[in-house]
Amino acid sequence: MSARGPVKWSRLFQPCHPLFWMIMALNALSAMLSWMIQTKPFNSLGLGLMMVFLLANALISMWLGWRLLRDEPHDRDERPAVGSSPGR
Repeated sequence: MSARGPVKWSRLFQPCHPLFWMIMALNALSAMLSWMIQTKPFNSLGLGLMMVFLLANALISMWLGWRLLRDEPHDRDERPAVGSSPGR
């Protein structure tokens, strides 16, 4: 635990946040790369490059997920309602 409190795992699902969609795209790329490694015959150099891409993809996805967990959530409820004044 840090000074900011415990991690809220529900913060990973934030469809309004661009990081969420970047993580989804990287997960799709990871699935595609894994499928290619399993179904296509690669030589040693090609297999090594694919493994480097997969590892880099995983590290970037974890880093973005950590940023999404630690950032404040983007809620629509935090915005002031239309027509309301701050003094009321």
